[in-house]
Amino acid sequence: MSYAIFTGFLAAAAHVFSGPDHLAAVAPFAVGSTRKSWKIGLFWGLGHLAGMLLIGILFTMLKDFPPLELISSYSESLVGVVLVGVGIWAIYKAFFPKNSIIEDGSHHHHHGRKANIASFSIGSLHGLAGVAHFILFLPVLGFENSGEAAFYITGFALGTVAAMIFFTFLLGYMGVFGKNDKRAFMKILRLITGIAAIGVGIYWMFIN
Repeated sequence: MSYAIFTGFLAAAAHVFSGPDHLAAVAPFAVGSTRKSWKIGLFWGLGHLAGMLLIGILFTMLKDFPPLELISSYSESLVGVVLVGVGIWAIYKAFFPKNSIIEDGSHHHHHGRKANIASFSIGSLHGLAGVAHFILFLPVLGFENSGEAAFYITGFALGTVAAMIFFTFLLGYMGVFGKNDKRAFMKILRLITGIAAIGVGIYWMFIN
């Protein structure tokens, strides 16, 4: 049981951190959200699991029905478009922060809620885009019983969420390193994450 969960957890963590599109999607939202940055990772992870679950159900019900490949293909292209949009938004926020670093409670809550919804939506798209995700579940076939397979999938789910929470938590707290000139430091971070998101998005749209 513990081996199955641990294997699934490691596979999920490797999947999250080896995908630049995953990191680029949430980085612009996590920058500047020090206290709530981990929630962005949580919602992305939950969205990713929801997308994978949906395509998994479709795969089970429809099996080799062609539209599944079309769903994945269109989802990949849409992920690219969304990443470019997120990148443009991040660059805009870099130059026009509108007091995004020092906000009142109601505005901060509203901004955080929108970021969480956006993260969940993007995570869902990533989940839908991955026919390749099924390759990660191939170890399930080697387990002796369905119980071990279920533990592997549980570990994979936990690892996906935990890895992204860890990444967004660290990124959110990077602002402390620029406390002498926080606004300038946050501007640089937003520019970097924005440019990265645009670059990865273009890759997904035209090269991937």
